Amino acid sequence: MRLDILKQYQAQTKCLVALDSIIFGFDGEELKLLLVKRGIEDEHHTWSLMGGWVQPDESLEGASSRILFELTNLTDIYLEQLHTFGSPRRDPVERTVSVAYFALINVEDYDSKISKNYEAQWFSMQELPKLLFDHGSMVDMAIEHLRYKASQHPVGFELLPEKFTIPQLQKLYEAIFGTELDKRNFSRKLLSTNLLIKLDEKQKGYSKKGAFFYKIDEEKYKKQFNTFLNFLPGNGS
Repeated sequence: MRLDILKQYQAQTKCLVALDSIIFGFDGEELKLLLVKRGIEDEHHTWSLMGGWVQPDESLEGASSRILFELTNLTDIYLEQLHTFGSPRRDPVERTVSVAYFALINVEDYDSKISKNYEAQWFSMQELPKLLFDHGSMVDMAIEHLRYKASQHPVGFELLPEKFTIPQLQKLYEAIFGTELDKRNFSRKLLSTNLLIKLDEKQKGYSKKGAFFYKIDEEKYKKQFNTFLNFLPGNGS
């Protein structure tokens, strides 16, 4: 490496790189956020996203998986990169740039696996506690991104059981968007995607007739992921 280029590198102020993971969960009724309690200076009563620093020998994805495991004991969760937060004063302790990731998981599938070492706990999106630093802004951006994705693509099946009813899927979308959706309109648009396989089994106790179970057609789902759903009220017929 040329000496003048090396001097340019050496003259730069070093900056920490952190990872923060936003873990959304669905419990069949409402959307929730997984948080941990972190003892950082006077913020020891404040809840936090799953955060930590990238080590010299780690990739961003590797660090995000490691940090999530250390704080919650959760593994094998697909994390999607959301945004990079780099306000100079976002962390009052040290200049830190944070790369935020987010994920969707089924609360029932993972709740028993969550470690309590950092008091990991699910919170309703309607009743979030005070969050550390700019983590509130990260969550706001993540939920907006989630809503955009859900309005454009059939996302969220990972939050449901392998077989599910259309009313269950509607509950998921209502939880994501924070609004009630027309039952007939939702069902019609969902079935028009041809991504669901109707089963011969019904959910007992839902109604007198019962609601049929469906499962996702994995092959069609992969091929037609760009199918436009447009479930939001007022966005088409």
